[in-house]
Amino acid sequence: MEYKDYYKILGVAKNASEKEIKAAYRKLARKHHPDLNQNNKQAEARFKEINEAQQVLSDPEKRRRYDQLGADWDKVRPGAGVGGRQGGFRVHSEGFDVGGAGGFSDFFRTFFGGDVGGFEETFTRARTRHAAPVEAEQDVELHLDEVLHGASRELSISEGAHSRRVEVKIPAGVREGSRVRVAGEGGGGGDLYLRVKIAPHPLFERRGDDLASRVKAPLSTVVLGGEVQVPTLEGLVGIKIPAGSPAERAFRLRGKGLPRQGKRGERGDLLASVEPLVPTELSPREQELFEELKRLGR
Repeated sequence: MEYKDYYKILGVAKNASEKEIKAAYRKLARKHHPDLNQNNKQAEARFKEINEAQQVLSDPEKRRRYDQLGADWDKVRPGAGVGGRQGGFRVHSEGFDVGGAGGFSDFFRTFFGGDVGGFEETFTRARTRHAAPVEAEQDVELHLDEVLHGASRELSISEGAHSRRVEVKIPAGVREGSRVRVAGEGGGGGDLYLRVKIAPHPLFERRGDDLASRVKAPLSTVVLGGEVQVPTLEGLVGIKIPAGSPAERAFRLRGKGLPRQGKRGERGDLLASVEPLVPTELSPREQELFEELKRLGR
């Protein structure tokens, strides 16, 4: 696997804090987001690379392995032992004596791995007729567009010398910390639970089923009125700005948020706060006009 310097991609030092990594990601993701760079393949590729770096460096365990192993950080390797934790994978034993010679790992071993394209965790288990059901948990990170439409993840399940692939459906509208149950895919026929994490978005902040964003508009549009293009999860939408709108007035775009919990077919709203874009460089004519406004007490 080709080595990628995730620190260089995000433009941060190797000892950067979680806060610094998050800030760098937001800045770069906003700049290269496909919604703001339509039909720009270079920006799209850069956006994917930025997301890949963020997914690794924002996860303490993945970052530790990346720092230690470099390009081999995501290779499949033996998992933690009983009740252990490796790469975010945790196993709970229920009703089984893990003591004695050889212990639990003699019949059950877990391997953790993944690809940087988003999510593919590999779980390996060996069953015996004496094995008690064991629950397993794994984090899964979703982007907001996947929360909107729902998502699927494919898992590779190995049992002894054989392996099979299982596709897991994640419903639309899930929230941070939600648990998606996959029946019978844990140890000894127990269940596997996918614990949902929502990746930060460069343009939107989630507020329950609603989304909030900030949109910059020319000062003249805010003063005189006009149309502003507002990014949504489904593309740009034009809204009318009344003349004399106060700074950071929030405009509600109904039905442009996320699926409402417990209300099939309904969606939350998008609250777009419009910020006036103050010019920093003025032409002689613009300077003259602003001087005139100043004399008028405006």
